[in-house]
Amino acid sequence: MVFELRLFFVILRQQMAFNLLMKMKRMILLVLAVLALTGSALAAGKNFPPDNKNVKLTSTNLPIVWINVNGQTIDRYERITARMKIIYNGAGRLNYADTVAIPGQNIDYEGYVALRYRGSSSFSSSDKKPYSFRPLDKPLEEGGEKKKVNILGMGKDNNWAIIAPYADKSMMRDLLAYELARPWMEYSPQGRYCELFLDNIYYGVYIMMEVVSKGKHRLNLSDPGESGDEITGGYIMEVNRVENEVTYTSNYHPVSKTGVPYNYRYINFQYKSPDYEDLTADQISYINGQIDKMEKSLWTYMPPKQGRYSEYLDVTNFIDYQIIQELSHNVDGYRLSGKFFKRRDSEDPRFKMVVWDMNLTFGNANYYDGWCTDNWIYENNDIINSADDPHLVPFWWYKLNTDPNYVFALKARWAQCRRANMREDHIMALVDSLAHVLTVNNAESRNYRAWPRWGRYVWPNYYVAANFADEVAWLKQWIRDRLAWMDEQLGFDPNAHERGDVNGDDVVDINDVTALIDYLMNGNADGIDVDAADCNQDGDAAISDVTALTDYLLSGNW
Repeated sequence: MVFELRLFFVILRQQMAFNLLMKMKRMILLVLAVLALTGSALAAGKNFPPDNKNVKLTSTNLPIVWINVNGQTIDRYERITARMKIIYNGAGRLNYADTVAIPGQNIDYEGYVALRYRGSSSFSSSDKKPYSFRPLDKPLEEGGEKKKVNILGMGKDNNWAIIAPYADKSMMRDLLAYELARPWMEYSPQGRYCELFLDNIYYGVYIMMEVVSKGKHRLNLSDPGESGDEITGGYIMEVNRVENEVTYTSNYHPVSKTGVPYNYRYINFQYKSPDYEDLTADQISYINGQIDKMEKSLWTYMPPKQGRYSEYLDVTNFIDYQIIQELSHNVDGYRLSGKFFKRRDSEDPRFKMVVWDMNLTFGNANYYDGWCTDNWIYENNDIINSADDPHLVPFWWYKLNTDPNYVFALKARWAQCRRANMREDHIMALVDSLAHVLTVNNAESRNYRAWPRWGRYVWPNYYVAANFADEVAWLKQWIRDRLAWMDEQLGFDPNAHERGDVNGDDVVDINDVTALIDYLMNGNADGIDVDAADCNQDGDAAISDVTALTDYLLSGNW
């Protein structure tokens, strides 16, 4: 069957235009996926139960989530009505599975939800399936409407995901990446570990997650209107798979590591909010046009000129997005789940990125050099294309990294991050904290009993750990190696004083000028980094350093 399909595609390539071929290929893949899903559901049993369906949970530090579907089969595309109940007694307190023997526990949420499976590879390549749900005021069969609820302190919303850590045996890569991104990005999703029961069977440790969507506690975007400023925002888009619904195709091709276009590869977009079918023709025309303007400004940029692309994209935001993709070495970075958004022009006319889908990160992939610590993910197109994978990194990132001004700002931002929450000691403490949450009351052990995978390869693991402690130790060493390589490439010395950070707050700004002048006038060294105050590096702090620091703030150059 596989041979016949390959032969079929070879013949099609010889006889048909590429875009028609891709449409037919996607249709065939969709049919095969449906057939595979049907077969796997029958083979795995209803609703993909864990290997061990008899794991007992008495008490846990994690919230307990019960989902009751009354024997229904959960679907990947169509939502079904389910009941959900969440017990969470607060930080530092245990939660008990036996609510009859231990009454009076805090019910964080109880009610109907519209439930389905979610995810692409996280669904198809994982025995442990993730879920999407929307809280309902009553069952779907009775005309139930979605409602906004506050779940586990993450703010009211009506769109939620339950992530199923499986290939990521540390169960922390998503949360680790989001926490590292949080201080720098306008929005980074929140998540909470929980332990889940489905129809009273223990399914293991999951993560209750916010979804990247519009909302007061998410991306606080207005809905687009019909004309004027209102038609300019807000929109959420995504660079993603060709197998999914493609709602816009770029006019510009991905490029190789050296900037040569792959003329038979395309960048494909999906519109996430509003849904594509809810957009008017004028709205589609507008947002397509804005993407094209942004891409044209990048495509036509030639160093060393100043790039006009800053009119169309938020440079600092793109740098922050690049830093988290590269620090985590996200093998799917930029090219899949590449979410970005646009506000109304009156608020901010520039496109911005959002971090999402970070489970195949921090060395957790045995393909496309995903395990490596010594290369850039944004330069990965040559190896991806050689594998005949159509999902290439958009040319944006190559172009940005040819601009000396962008690279200068990237290096400065990396230094700022490394002196703040991306310090090695801070990252290691964060890993230890997440590990403690998972082990202090044996949640990780229960998950392992339900899904015994230690010492076994799970796609796409590069390192096959013997146990949880082994996995965490390997993850921490990988991060150390990655930090060291990026420091070398971006010219950062973690042991050096930051030049110009006179007041030691990890930011070089006008406050440092004030602190330096006060130090020179009054001689009070309290709170002053005297080495950093030597801005012109002549061996002494003097009035000439005020001039050097001021020039730096105005020009960006020492």
